[in-house]
Amino acid sequence: MRDVDVAGRPAKGPGGSADATERRFGNAAGRRAGGAGRPGARQVAAVLVRPVWRTLPRAALATGAGLGLLLAGTPRMISGEVDPWLCLNVLRAAALAFCLGLAFLLDDPARHTTAAVPTRRPVRIGVRLGLVAPLTAAWWATALLLIPDEGRPPVGAVTLEAAALATLALGAAIVAVRHSEATGPGLAVSAGLVGTVFAAALLLPERWALFVATDDPCWDDAHRRWAGVLVVAALVGACSLAEPLRRRRATVLGHR
Repeated sequence: MRDVDVAGRPAKGPGGSADATERRFGNAAGRRAGGAGRPGARQVAAVLVRPVWRTLPRAALATGAGLGLLLAGTPRMISGEVDPWLCLNVLRAAALAFCLGLAFLLDDPARHTTAAVPTRRPVRIGVRLGLVAPLTAAWWATALLLIPDEGRPPVGAVTLEAAALATLALGAAIVAVRHSEATGPGLAVSAGLVGTVFAAALLLPERWALFVATDDPCWDDAHRRWAGVLVVAALVGACSLAEPLRRRRATVLGHR
């Protein structure tokens, strides 16, 4: 019969210490339980909601949202007949203003401090996106309602444009975080987004145009291209969610 100490634990013997015995039996029990004691991604995300909410770039998001709503309400401030072309472009400008605020979503002054935490980056970014998504939907619904009924463009098509711009901004921010050490890539991402939008509006040939009028025969073709922009931006952002391999190796070596 195995000796025990006064605490009831196996005593240190020739085969190893009591701590080693406990770890061995504990690991076996953990494997039999299927890792039930480890918190899942949902539990970790729930714990992160409050601290992540406090670190959101609220000033940038509020500025973009406020400017966007101000632009969306412009047609109601103009007397006379409602111009559908003006309403469409004002709504596009409002979406761009909001997306400029979204470009700052991943700015984090403490980025290098939190890079070595056990929570994976996809979970941390997912929490940020989850917090902003309902606010974004509510903001877009408000912007659409500010446009007069007689000048409001097709909601589905213009929503696709706004979603593609938002995905482009967020995808560019994710790529910037993965491939740079900057703690605040939002300014560069927002400048790049503005340049990309104006280049697309002014330099693309007519057969590849994205910003067309509602009565243009190329309206449907343009929105198929918008869908392509949305898919490509989402795929690039998703592929850039993981930590860079060199940084992952450095973190593992540091823990060792």
